[in-house]
Amino acid sequence: MGNLSGTFNALKVLFKPSLVKPRLTYSNFNELPIPLDNKIKAIVLDKDNCIAYPHDTDIWESYTVQWEKLKTVYPGKALLIVSNTAGSNDDKDLKSSKIIEEKTGVHVLRHHTKKPGCHQEILQYFHDNKITENPEEIAVVGDRLFTDVMMANLMNSCSVWLKYGVVKSNNPLMIFERFLSRFL
Repeated sequence: MGNLSGTFNALKVLFKPSLVKPRLTYSNFNELPIPLDNKIKAIVLDKDNCIAYPHDTDIWESYTVQWEKLKTVYPGKALLIVSNTAGSNDDKDLKSSKIIEEKTGVHVLRHHTKKPGCHQEILQYFHDNKITENPEEIAVVGDRLFTDVMMANLMNSCSVWLKYGVVKSNNPLMIFERFLSRFL
């Protein structure tokens, strides 16, 4: 199923290009400083090509030490995986979500709207779990400008872009995003 939220929200960039400008940029997950910032209380992580090979359910092998460090500094419900596959309406019987949670020890958000449109569900999750009510205390880490970074900026949260992720993608949209980043 397509991402209508992504398509609709991408049109906002025509009027406000800063929506896809990341606050912080790193090549990959291992470069992420932990703690990210003293004011950050919660972290949202994209899965595919950020902490795992696309469509895989295991943390990328060379990221396991960094992953455990992140889980120690941001324990329990302070970490949240938000994917446009796992936890979305495309995840039949939440099968992928359950496998990822079991393998990572981190909750996967169940959401009805794909990124970047699920930002209210993320804010509600951290509020309900008494982590934070302040979106400025949340960082969103992802490899896509038009979904992850835009969602963070729509939330008024810290946007963290992993420019290359697990593997440098040759997807035309991701090539365009890396090209566009030169002008942001």
